[in-house]
Amino acid sequence: MTCRMAELGYEKAERCEVGEKPACKVGLRDGKRLIHDAHLSRPEHYYSVYQSCCNWECLFCHSWRFTQRPVGTWWSPEDFVRHALEYRETVTVWEPRSRATSFHATDLCLGCGRCVTLGERPEWCPGELDPDQVVPSPQGWGPARNIVAFTGGDIACRPEFYVESIRGLKSETDDLWVLLETNGFGLVRENVEELVAAGLDAVWLDVKAWKEDVHRKLTGATNRYTLKAIELLVEHDVVLEVCTLYIPGYVEADQILRIAKYVADIDRNIPFTILAYFPEYKLSVRPPKRSELETAERLAREVAGLKNVKIGNEGVALPG
Repeated sequence: MTCRMAELGYEKAERCEVGEKPACKVGLRDGKRLIHDAHLSRPEHYYSVYQSCCNWECLFCHSWRFTQRPVGTWWSPEDFVRHALEYRETVTVWEPRSRATSFHATDLCLGCGRCVTLGERPEWCPGELDPDQVVPSPQGWGPARNIVAFTGGDIACRPEFYVESIRGLKSETDDLWVLLETNGFGLVRENVEELVAAGLDAVWLDVKAWKEDVHRKLTGATNRYTLKAIELLVEHDVVLEVCTLYIPGYVEADQILRIAKYVADIDRNIPFTILAYFPEYKLSVRPPKRSELETAERLAREVAGLKNVKIGNEGVALPG
C-alpha cells in the first residue's frame, strides 16, 4: 500500500509511523479498520468509534495509548453499519443535520445526571431534556443523539474504509448523521469529494496551530491541507466545527486569533471551540489559565468576529 497523499501529488507527513510502519499499513487491512473501542461518548453525547493508529504523532496526543499503538479489533464497513444501527435503537434525541456536531451537545445537557439520580436539576442545567432522555454511558450521563462519529486515530488520507462505511449506513437509514473527527491532513479535494459523495454529514476539524513551524514541531506535518479543508468542506455543504487547543508556549491567544480570523473570513457562523490543553504523552507544559482561555475566546468573538465560540475542557484550566 503506497501513500495516497503522495500518489495524489501532495506532501506526506513527517511522522506517520506506528512502530516502524506507516499508519495506513498498520491500521488498515483488507478493507478493514483497526478499532480500539466504540460507545456513547461524553460530553459529545454521540456514538464514537475510537480508531487505532494515526497518520500523525502529536506530541500532546491524549489518545496515544491506542493511536500510537495497534490496539483493537478489526471492523469491516459492514461491522460499522451493524454497530451504528444497534446504536440507533437507543437514540433519545433526534437532532437536525445542522446540529450534527460536538459543539452543540452541551446546549442540551452538561452531563451531571442529577435529573435522573436525584430527581432534581442544578441551576446551571440547560433544561432542554426530560429525564427519560438522559442515559448512562461508560463516560457518564447525557442524551444519546442521532450521530455516529469516527474519532481517535486518523487515516482520512486513505478514505476507502470511511467511504464504504458511510455509504453502507446511508443505504440502511437516513436519520443517523455521520461525523468525522479529523486533523484534516487527508481532506484534500479528491478525498473530500469521495467522502461527500458517500454521504458524510459533518466534520470536527482540529486546527493544531497557525504557525507552520509550530505545527510541524507539534505534529510532524504541514497545516496547509487542514486550513484549506475549511473552505473545501463549506464549499461541499458539510456541517463543520473547528477546534483549537490552547497550549501555553506553543499555541496561545495570538495564534488562536489568527485561526479564528481565517475561519471567520470563510463563514462567521462556523462553531469554534478553544480547548484547554492538559499534559499528556510527550509534551509536559502547564495547562492554560482560565483568564488565558477567556482572553482567547473574547478575541475570537469580538476581534475575529466569529458568532459561535466556546471554551472546552474548562475543568483542567488553572485558576487565575
